[in-house]
Order: sequence, then C-alpha cells, then structure tokens
Amino acid sequence: MARRIEHHTTSPHSAEKVFGAMTDETYLRDRLAAIGGTNSALISFDKTDERTSYQLKQGVPAEHLPSAVKAALGGDLVIQRTETWAAGAGTVEVAVNGVPGRLEGSFTVLDNGSGSKTTLTGEVKVSIPLLGGKLEKLIAEQVAVLLDKESEFTSEWLANRG
Repeated sequence: MARRIEHHTTSPHSAEKVFGAMTDETYLRDRLAAIGGTNSALISFDKTDERTSYQLKQGVPAEHLPSAVKAALGGDLVIQRTETWAAGAGTVEVAVNGVPGRLEGSFTVLDNGSGSKTTLTGEVKVSIPLLGGKLEKLIAEQVAVLLDKESEFTSEWLANRG
C-alpha cells in the first residue's frame, strides 16, 4: 500500500524568485554542496526556454539510518532524484538504492502574501513485505525534513543574491 505525502514550505521570496532558483544550475550545485550528503552530485542538467530537467544524487551515511533500514540496504542510502520544472510547477521522481519502490509527486510554487509557498504532493510506495509500510513512513518523514532544509537554504541563497 502506498503512502500519500503532502508537504508545504514557505519563503519570504516571490514564487518567481524561488522558481528561478529551483531551475538554476549554480543554485543546485550550491545546495548539493551544502546539504546534499555523502557523494552528492548533479548528474544531469538540461534547460530550454520552456522547461528545466535535472537528476541529482544524494547520500545518507548508514550510521544515520535506523537499524532495520541499514540491514535492508546493506550500506549507505543513495537517493536518485529527477525533477522537471516548467511554468512554476514541477514533477519529481525519487528512487532509493536497494529499495523496490519510489516516490512520485508534483511541486507547485505560488505567491503567498509577501512571499511564496511551495507544495509537494505525491506518493511513496515500497514493495517489501512486512517492511514496506515502515520504509514508506520513514521516506515520507525524511523527505519532509529534506524539503525544510532545502527551503531554508533557498531563502538564504536568494537573500545573499539581493
């Protein structure tokens, strides 16, 4: 059974500026360097007038994982994340090494008062008997933590650029 996820973050910056950051190669590299984890990398980046697509690799060392997850993975957690953005909205697909499952969802970035609000709506599905539900819950929780960190980083990154 899949687990729905909906997570909101806010920024003091306009939706246009946040969207601009989310589709900026320098921003992505800076974000990965600051909070991407073990062996993080921007695997691919493609930008046209209409759309931006990229793939990121992020890592979480095994010692930061719950024992059941550590045992299932047999090592570090490696996250492959693909995002496609166009006109203030995006899609995301996340796969995790050694886990038969994925997160799929969509982002919206909208003006909200004097700033903006970014929303991820999606679903986490892990197909492992007995452990799937626990891993889905863990992944959903960790995605929320990561999105909060990324939102903080984005606000600081934009503030430092005037």
